[in-house]
Amino acid sequence: MSYTALYRKFRPAEFGDVKGQEHIVTTLQNQIKADRIGHAYLFCGTRGTGKTTAAKIFARAVNCEHPADGSPCGECAMCRSIAAGTSMNVIEIDAASNNGVDNIREIKEEVTYRPTEGRYKVYIIDEVHMLSSGAFNALLKTLEEPPEYVIFILATTEVHKIPVTIMSRCQHYDFRRITIETISDRLKELMEKEQVEVEDKAIRYIAKAADGSMRDALSLLDQCIAFYLGQKLTYDNVLEVLGAVDTDVFSRLLRNLIGRKVPAVLDTVEELVMQGRELLQLSVDFTWYLRNLLLLKTSDMSEDVLDVSSENLAQLKEEAEMIETDMLLRYIRIFSELSEQLRYATQKRVLLEVTLIKLCTPAMEVKTDTLLDRIRAMEEKLEQGLAAVRAGTYGGQEGGFHEINMSISVEDDSTGGSGVSRPGTAGKQESPLAVPEDVQEVVKNFRSIADSASAPVSTYLKKARLSLGGDNRLMIVLPDSLGASVVGTEEHRKELEALIEQQIGRKVEVEVREIEEGRRFEDTFIDIENIKTKINMEITVED
Repeated sequence: MSYTALYRKFRPAEFGDVKGQEHIVTTLQNQIKADRIGHAYLFCGTRGTGKTTAAKIFARAVNCEHPADGSPCGECAMCRSIAAGTSMNVIEIDAASNNGVDNIREIKEEVTYRPTEGRYKVYIIDEVHMLSSGAFNALLKTLEEPPEYVIFILATTEVHKIPVTIMSRCQHYDFRRITIETISDRLKELMEKEQVEVEDKAIRYIAKAADGSMRDALSLLDQCIAFYLGQKLTYDNVLEVLGAVDTDVFSRLLRNLIGRKVPAVLDTVEELVMQGRELLQLSVDFTWYLRNLLLLKTSDMSEDVLDVSSENLAQLKEEAEMIETDMLLRYIRIFSELSEQLRYATQKRVLLEVTLIKLCTPAMEVKTDTLLDRIRAMEEKLEQGLAAVRAGTYGGQEGGFHEINMSISVEDDSTGGSGVSRPGTAGKQESPLAVPEDVQEVVKNFRSIADSASAPVSTYLKKARLSLGGDNRLMIVLPDSLGASVVGTEEHRKELEALIEQQIGRKVEVEVREIEEGRRFEDTFIDIENIKTKINMEITVED
């Protein structure tokens, strides 16, 4: 005999086996016991929640010769006939492929004939929202006043597409998403019957991945068992089959994002890609991880609604203290957008890496919810610079000025040092380190330096603006890509560095950039007045 999929093999045969829909099951059983059966029902809900299954059980129950507590006995001739699909009393129609007026007219003709056996003719119309408007109109009158021996059960996943005139003639039942706990318990029960050994943690992950659908859960479990046939199904096995990622990876990824460690973040992506993980699933699961963090940070009752172990809960609490609420909201927005983009992207890895780099460098984004993160990043750099100065050194961080007269180097320290000459430190250098007065001299006389440059460079430098580039660099910002590409060549940068060294006798590293898209040209400047108050020196920028 051919193999039967788990979701077909264990399809509920009585109301007691329908899990997670007790509010509907109890109502239907009470109607059957009290003989208060309606003529039209509308079953709504997401996929795999039991709509069609409940409809079939109900069809057997109303025709059962010996119903037990409102459920079919499963042993009488009618129950066996309906279960085998040979009964003329239960007619299943797929509205996706039978959605025309003619199909409904056939139903109208058929309902005029009484059932040859049993009490009721039951019409189960699946995906009823697919019917055409003409078909709905043709069904309307029959649905309103059907013969006493006819019951209509309409099932749909998109109730908003059902005309109000149809809905008003039906008893409306909403099938809820099934909880992770309910799905887990059902899967454990079925695996005991199948004599398959599965880790509890693996069961819970499958239940969570099913997103409230019992059928999806059974299909995923079936897939995982087939891959590791004859072996114990572990949590790691499930992650591998489904292309998913462990929560420890999400924790590491989040901490690197908070620390703005781009290399570490990209190393994580490389590791996941080499493991064959599904990047769309990564994005979806990481969004869920961030959602748990947000609940934990903003709600007092969050521990009751989070479906995580006590070990993971402690980890989440620690990370909730490390990140601000506005950052979490921004991350959730970006990853929600990314999940939608990844569904249709051909270069999924590139898209993911660009998104993660944006999260690490808020200055790359121009949306309003990024402003706080950009300010926070600047404050962190400033604090790092101040800490380095208090320790007697300037650690190469951009923007770290202190209210003392100090020496700032704009030279690339090839020896790997801090870039600041310390008392008593001996080192071989080609040229002396630049000090603030030297930087001031470069800025004041930059026009003459630009005029001394070769013809194409001098033309573009007339429109340039100067900015402190950090890491011992003088940044030249140009308003267009053409100018930046010309001035930024290795040859021309070396030419400018030589001109500056010739003029001030100090070695300065030059970096050339183009204005970022979406920003005003003026935004590229460091606030000169603010710098003056921090380092006690006068700096002017000349056009």
